[in-house]
Amino acid sequence: MIKSIELVIPPEEAADEQKVKALAASLSGISPTEISALVIKKRSIDARSRNITVRLVIDLFTNELPEPTIFTRQLQKVTNCEPVVVIGSGPAGLFAAIRLIELGFRPVIVERGKNVKERRRDLADLNKKRIVNPDSNYCFGEGGAGTYSDGKLYTRSDKRGNIKNVLDTFIQFGASQDIAIDAHPHIGTNKLPGIIESMRKAIEDAGGTILFSSRFSGFVLKAKHICGVRYKNTAGSESETTIQTKAVILATGHSARDVFEYLHQEKILIEAKPLAIGVRIEHPQQLIDKIQYHCDSRSMYLPPAAYGVSAQSDGRGVYSFCMCPGGIIAVASTAPGELVVNGWSPSKRNNPFANSGMVVSVGEPDFAPFQKDGELRALRFQASIEQKAFASGGHDLTAPAQRMMDFIAGKNSATLPTCSYIPGLKSVSLADVLPKPITAALREGLTQFGKKMRGYGTNEAVLVATESRTSSPVRIPRDKETLMHPEINGFFPCGEGAGYAGGIVSAAIDGEKVAVACATFLHHSKRN
Repeated sequence: MIKSIELVIPPEEAADEQKVKALAASLSGISPTEISALVIKKRSIDARSRNITVRLVIDLFTNELPEPTIFTRQLQKVTNCEPVVVIGSGPAGLFAAIRLIELGFRPVIVERGKNVKERRRDLADLNKKRIVNPDSNYCFGEGGAGTYSDGKLYTRSDKRGNIKNVLDTFIQFGASQDIAIDAHPHIGTNKLPGIIESMRKAIEDAGGTILFSSRFSGFVLKAKHICGVRYKNTAGSESETTIQTKAVILATGHSARDVFEYLHQEKILIEAKPLAIGVRIEHPQQLIDKIQYHCDSRSMYLPPAAYGVSAQSDGRGVYSFCMCPGGIIAVASTAPGELVVNGWSPSKRNNPFANSGMVVSVGEPDFAPFQKDGELRALRFQASIEQKAFASGGHDLTAPAQRMMDFIAGKNSATLPTCSYIPGLKSVSLADVLPKPITAALREGLTQFGKKMRGYGTNEAVLVATESRTSSPVRIPRDKETLMHPEINGFFPCGEGAGYAGGIVSAAIDGEKVAVACATFLHHSKRN
């Protein structure tokens, strides 16, 4: 027999397996010895009051054992099957490749960056030597930006596809089973590389191919039908190779500007889209714990606290983005001459700082100075701010920064607090870096957040510029039914870079969905 119950208990009791079992048995009116298995289905923390509780949704089993609930992918051999080129090995590209294998097609992944192990050297050079490799950085390389961005798996995209299948796939390849039950699951930057490597090995064992250091350089088209893909070797030779294929899934992520430039140059339809620009704000984690848990010191039974805030200022949204408890601010630039920052956390989230993107929505009025750039106008606006930040910091990836209350008051910071950003900070008036509308909205939003969260508004917090890659500045249109580009047969835009996802899970879901559409297209082409 199975009985589902809900427990709302203190964190220290939720951490004690025997206590949970005894409480569940008591609530169900049975003896703990009668319980053959106890399965936690959902777990969440309620910290809205001083009496913090943990909510557990539990299945109790008596006289039987639970069936396995983790969905496991069975990948067939596709060595001799029809190829489909997948451009990009981020979540959208990897999940598209895995789904293609399940559907009987051979994925060939073209990835401009390096595998996760070799990629680490370039990240070390980025932080220590301040050298940006435009093909291998926090955004480009095996696993995409998600590999080094905390691995947050929380999403509201229930209507987009099967979230459970995505989480179960990560578990199959090495993630903790906790991600299947936690309300706000995350994997951790330290664990993601191994999981991504396991996914790659499964793809290769099934007969798929991953071509690293291979930058997409163009389509081969015949009467607006995909016939092949060209790519260049980025490991030194810059030699160009062509792969013959009837279908391409473009899953390059939101920072592959050269791809957007290519599509625009070739007059392949793209559209400018709104995005958000701002800063990354960093507080001491202990302060965020104190605010969120209403106590002077966080209990050992509670995780480092997170937060999410939003406000409106003169018609613009101001909101937190990609909040990283116990995290680190990292250089997310993808080309020399620009400064972009992002955040990540290890699985334990045990660093002394909490950081979050704090961004302002921008749209067509902001892009007006770049109208001559057509559908690349949002991209040009985004790039102009990143270039200004780079110059303001001293042209060496030192980040322009300002204490929070000084920024709100329009006052220069005489000193800056200790910060996790490795290349270092330079005290700058951020009003000289960010456009006036963004500065004004940020000041108003931060003032509101300081009132909502007592203690949040403090000069212990520092703002670091710029957080500018929250989403793609371009949308690549696709038909709602076929998911194919309206002008080119066999071209399937996918994931964050095409404007159809906003995080690891939604990108993975979109990758799977597009893979199914691609397979349908190829089957239909064979019949005709």
